[in-house]
Amino acid sequence: MNFIAETPLVAFTLLLLVILIIPPIFERLRLPGLVGLLVAGICLGSDGLGVLSHESETMQLLSDIGKIYLMFVAGLEIDLAEFRKTRDRSLSFGIFTFIIPMIVGTGVGFLFDMGPNASILLGSLMASHTLLGYPIVNRLGVARTEAVTITIGATIFTDIAALLVLAICISIHAGDFTPLSLITQLGSLALYCFVILVGFGWAGKEYFRRTGDEEGNQFLFILLVVFIAAVGAQLINVDKIVGAFLVGLAVNDVLGHSPVEEKVVFVGSTLFIPFFFVDMGLLIDFSGLMASLSTELRLTLVVVGGLIGSKLLAALATQWRYHYSWVETATMWSLSIPQVAATLAAALAGVQAGLLSPSLFNAVIVLMFVTSILGPVLTAKFARNLPLPSPLDQDGDIWGAEDWADMGGLALQDPQTYPFTVLIPVHNPNTQRYLIEMGSLLARHEAGRVIALAIARSHVHMDEPQLGLALIQSHRLLQQSITISQEFQMEAVPLVRIDDDIAHGISRAAREQNASLVVMGWSPSASGIQARLFGNIIDSVFWASHCPVAVVRLVDQPINLRRILVPIKVVTPQALQPIRLAHFLAGMNQASVTLLHVCDRKTPTEAINTFEDQLQQAVEALKLNLETSIQSLRSSDVAESIVTTAEHYDLVILRSMRRRTAGGLAVSDVTTQVIDELHCSLILYGEPHT
Repeated sequence: MNFIAETPLVAFTLLLLVILIIPPIFERLRLPGLVGLLVAGICLGSDGLGVLSHESETMQLLSDIGKIYLMFVAGLEIDLAEFRKTRDRSLSFGIFTFIIPMIVGTGVGFLFDMGPNASILLGSLMASHTLLGYPIVNRLGVARTEAVTITIGATIFTDIAALLVLAICISIHAGDFTPLSLITQLGSLALYCFVILVGFGWAGKEYFRRTGDEEGNQFLFILLVVFIAAVGAQLINVDKIVGAFLVGLAVNDVLGHSPVEEKVVFVGSTLFIPFFFVDMGLLIDFSGLMASLSTELRLTLVVVGGLIGSKLLAALATQWRYHYSWVETATMWSLSIPQVAATLAAALAGVQAGLLSPSLFNAVIVLMFVTSILGPVLTAKFARNLPLPSPLDQDGDIWGAEDWADMGGLALQDPQTYPFTVLIPVHNPNTQRYLIEMGSLLARHEAGRVIALAIARSHVHMDEPQLGLALIQSHRLLQQSITISQEFQMEAVPLVRIDDDIAHGISRAAREQNASLVVMGWSPSASGIQARLFGNIIDSVFWASHCPVAVVRLVDQPINLRRILVPIKVVTPQALQPIRLAHFLAGMNQASVTLLHVCDRKTPTEAINTFEDQLQQAVEALKLNLETSIQSLRSSDVAESIVTTAEHYDLVILRSMRRRTAGGLAVSDVTTQVIDELHCSLILYGEPHT
């Protein structure tokens, strides 16, 4: 067994096997995947099979990278835009949910004779929180309610404050404490924070501006600044996780929701962060953990109970100040309970610095187990009863006119200055007819124009024979496009472009021609395992395009699409944009449109009625003159409900939903399943800047 622990290649292979197999098993048991990684670490460590060791250089390196990556992603995933909207209330809840647990945790430390420094550090561990319940509120459609947004905003304050307390406690523990040393430490920490938040943020914006589409170099730049910040933190006697979190905040606006962010987070969440949790399992003394649950049971119960109670008091204090309802207060409480990312990373730093005892570390592990299960369960219970956010402002516009203007929605331009333009990249002769037909019908309905685009891949030398053959093929495709468009009383404008990147060529041509809509054909390889890699061209166009993009998979002529189904999850401008496309399609052949809302089985009837009323108001506010019907279904399997309902329709329009993937089309798991199982025509619709 020592051979595995001491051989880096074998140990790395074993770790890859663990992070591939174990998390899905635990998720099927409705337990967090990270719990499975901790258990795997315990089983493979000294208390189990003994095949991995925390003391090995390989494990320490991978764990350090994972810990840094974990805190960087924690800072990166904080939605600064939402925080700015509710800054004051977020700050108030952040102060309450930090100070009260901090006081309680410090009191627990003094109660068990831990000493001032260790007691304060324990308080800071209890003061932060991890938003494990966010996917639940997002699924329920209440992520934009004020109770949720201020809890998200509070995470910024609690995590920064907790990490700063950690930095101060460890620096005091490492040397002789004097008022001068404390002032020096605080001064260097303030300067360090300024350099990271301001300097690195500025450097990131400048580098991204100068490098344009060089995603590989941008990815390496982000990794470089993360680890520079980690090294810099150690130089001023601050734990490296502080620097990683601050860098996440600093480059938050730089990365935005870009392909580079997708790649950065994907690499961390699928590789390095799981290594950290496996190493945490290796550190756990299982026999000591069991012993502490018996001999130190009182400490464990007080820590867990103190955390849950203090977070509840913080939520109640916020309720008292801002007069929130009990449901809103309970949701805020449940979202702030889980203690995972910052808590575990900081606890490990405290143990390694000799500031926290093994028994307290075991209590923190139990705290993580309990809160990571209890928090999401309570969130699902309370958030289900939250009132849905109203889609209408006081003037009757949906979220305000500026929301629509920012999205580059369909047909928002002045038709006299910028006619409605449909750009259709043509490449596959087998799908070309339906694409040109749909584009022609849409353009004719809007008195616009069709541009057929053929892209020949560039070569270093313009006299390359391959380039000449590509141009000949492009002209043939364009001539066929013109012939097809003429059948529908339109004259497609042919456009040939030589570009070294097909996706960039499409998005650049769309911008140059001021396209209102890009209509692309579906890739036949975009199914099964290959769906994750579906995106090399289509996903890049989704990211880069200035206008909406419709990826089309048709099984019948567009003129025969008489029954259109549009699944709607939430009432927001982005979610309602597919209705605009449905309006266009319905107008060209007098089709009927059904809006389908699939909700949780336990959703109250009142909540369903409220959602339907808001959706009806939103559709009316769009002023599309579109007769629609609204259908609501209760189901635990959203994808299956959509597929079953779609059996009675000719076309389903799905909205692309971004998620973190390797590089494929960023859609939700539900959308992926629906795409694979649908037998009718399909349009996957995506808006710019989402």
